[in-house]
Amino acid sequence: MNPGELNKRITFQRLTTTTNENGFEVEEWEDFKTVWAAVTNLHGREYFEAATVQRENTVKFTIRYLKNIDTSMRILFQGRQYNITSIDNIKYKNVYMEIKALEVDKSG
Repeated sequence: MNPGELNKRITFQRLTTTTNENGFEVEEWEDFKTVWAAVTNLHGREYFEAATVQRENTVKFTIRYLKNIDTSMRILFQGRQYNITSIDNIKYKNVYMEIKALEVDKSG
């Protein structure tokens, strides 16, 4: 991976639970970390494998290795939200991570 390809800003968010002034628990998405990423749409075999499980809007984000990222988080990119479906620590080298995420459909 060429580090120059990490040219898009993405923000990881995690769901947190707080108690409001009325004593009720409220869930909110909170920014966790903003990083540089390479962003690509799936193509070829990856696209067809994703499409078989209705993940046509799956995007692949490649970032430098980052601890404490998991599939309960989501990604914000260009005003869109993506739920993380898989995380791959490429070759277990702790250098780059490949994250596949499904765009959240806001229409329904």
